[in-house]
Amino acid sequence: MEKLAIIGGKRLTGEVEISGAKNAAVAMLPATVLIDGICTIDNLPDIKDVNVILEILDFLGAKIERLSPHKVRIDGRTIKSDQPPFELACKIRASYYLIGSLLGRFKEARVPMPGGCNFGTRPIDQHIKGFRSMGANLEIHNGIIDAHAENLFGNSIYLDIVSVGATLNLMFAACLASGTTRIENAAKEPHIVDVANFLNYMGADIKGAGTDVIRITGVEKLSGGEYGIIPDQIEAGTFMIATAATGGEVTIKNVIPKHLEPISAKLQEIGVEITEFDDSLHIRTPHHLTGTNIKTLPYPGFPTDLQPQIVALLSICEGVSVVTESVWDNRFQYIDEIKKMGANIKTDGHSAIIQGVHRLTGAPVKATDLRAGAALAIAGLAAHGRTELSGLESIDRGYSHFEDKIRALGGQIARITVDLKNEIADEIAN
Repeated sequence: MEKLAIIGGKRLTGEVEISGAKNAAVAMLPATVLIDGICTIDNLPDIKDVNVILEILDFLGAKIERLSPHKVRIDGRTIKSDQPPFELACKIRASYYLIGSLLGRFKEARVPMPGGCNFGTRPIDQHIKGFRSMGANLEIHNGIIDAHAENLFGNSIYLDIVSVGATLNLMFAACLASGTTRIENAAKEPHIVDVANFLNYMGADIKGAGTDVIRITGVEKLSGGEYGIIPDQIEAGTFMIATAATGGEVTIKNVIPKHLEPISAKLQEIGVEITEFDDSLHIRTPHHLTGTNIKTLPYPGFPTDLQPQIVALLSICEGVSVVTESVWDNRFQYIDEIKKMGANIKTDGHSAIIQGVHRLTGAPVKATDLRAGAALAIAGLAAHGRTELSGLESIDRGYSHFEDKIRALGGQIARITVDLKNEIADEIAN
């Protein structure tokens, strides 16, 4: 079993380059099913979720050529199957994007219910409602979503809640449908705009991405092309927060500063100094940081995917902070872990009340999900002493070369292999 061994107390300094956006990549790759040609995608993050989706596309019949760790060429003309393998699709949440792309191309899709991080219910009722309004029939049995349609046609769809997944999935199904589809109360995240731009570059007709109304006029076919993914705002935000937590000074390169405004605003509010350039940010941390209140919201609000990381930072800021989670039901599972390090945090429903402490102390902790893993690593970097972080499969799902980038900034962090039998024996003895 692998762990991250972290010796805290070192300021992060230097420069770090941000990878391509995970959330864009894991939607863009399933969207290649719609393309009747060859497409090349650049700036892919080198992460587990991307590799799993490429395995799924290969299974479906696509010809995959890895040009580099960050660039792939996909020929989807050879795809024949409409049913991804259960054991792969269940590993990641993004597998459900295959419903929209397979349904759009073949009018048939048999996709397992999605996996991924377990921090709340993830209903797909908005997806199903939208597909049905476009003429599809859907049933769920034995963990499989079975969708088929004689014909897909455009319609007006109002999402009862703002849903990134439903917005993208319905966009995929609409690209090759007859007529025009109108998605109202659509999500506006940067990666939705990026995926829409990708599809438009391949020949789709999508207007309004980034607003709450998206219009998709169906076309006969999508052709090939080359496209580069935007930088990852969540990875950038994670390194911004890690810099602040360690009292560091870091230049974060390959970013779109506008996408980071919700994070920058809150960090500046607690005392972090941020200088913005065209495609980079310089983060400088003074000695004195104070708490604040934060509520997660859909974009352009503060992102839920940075909630655990900001809680780790606020746990060592002066005063009381309140962080309210309004997107997911149960995203505070990691708090019991960070409390092992001395954090003073209480939860009350959807809110975490944080009393800042002078410092955290290293401890054995386990990542409960992807972003929680990053948060615990940040806590370990800021803590006194040694932290051993397990559950690395969560971090590997979404961060490209995470510990290498931290180490290049001066953080003392290393991936180690431990004997699982001895670990179990120690737990029993204790």
